[in-house]
Amino acid sequence: MSITVAVLGAAGRMGSTTTAAVRAADGLELVAELGEGDDVATLAGVADVAIDFTVPEVTEANVHALLDAGVHAVVGTTGWDAAALDRIRAHASTRPDVGVLIAPNFALSAVLAMRFAAVAARYFASAEVVEMHHPRKLDAPSGTAVHTAHGIAAARTEAGLGPMPDATATSLPGARGADVDGVNVHSLRLEGLVAHEQIFLSNPGELLTIRTDSFDRASFMPGVLLAVREVAAHPGVHVGLETYLDL
Repeated sequence: MSITVAVLGAAGRMGSTTTAAVRAADGLELVAELGEGDDVATLAGVADVAIDFTVPEVTEANVHALLDAGVHAVVGTTGWDAAALDRIRAHASTRPDVGVLIAPNFALSAVLAMRFAAVAARYFASAEVVEMHHPRKLDAPSGTAVHTAHGIAAARTEAGLGPMPDATATSLPGARGADVDGVNVHSLRLEGLVAHEQIFLSNPGELLTIRTDSFDRASFMPGVLLAVREVAAHPGVHVGLETYLDL
């Protein structure tokens, strides 16, 4: 039996790529393409899974509506904060039959880069993240970079490491990037880019660089399709595609 799928934000860059991928995928049936102003509640009883590639201003409301409708949610829209995630988790606790995956990045190279960074972080004195995207991206830092920084910070805390060395006493606003759990994250917005990240980890005399590049939005589709096929088997709220992988 096919999994019925709806795409929210279907007219956007990611949405249109996703609708094409779902149409071409075995075992999936595209049953709805929603755009701005369309009622997510109409998906109740129509779609098994909805994929959200909308904008930060509406994605949380969409997930609440999907939970109410009993539709599993695969969310690629970034810009989530801890408070929003807590609200979704509280709502999802009342719908234990529904799965929600919020993934900062669906590219397998990016998922692995984030994992590699978290594994390596405990062994290095310093770590910083640089993310690079096209200038039409609405949020900064990217969700991928924030997720990467959280993973690095958690690994450092678990290893008992203190603050990273930095003698900066004066700087222009933003010169050292955003502080995400004590990890500096820098955002570049340049024409011609799609989605790119570099993670720098260093000790005296050595530097480890982990880099991931998405040159085309097609790079995200294997991860999106994997999530659509797996979300029903993972009830509750999960953050990061790595939670569905054996890493």
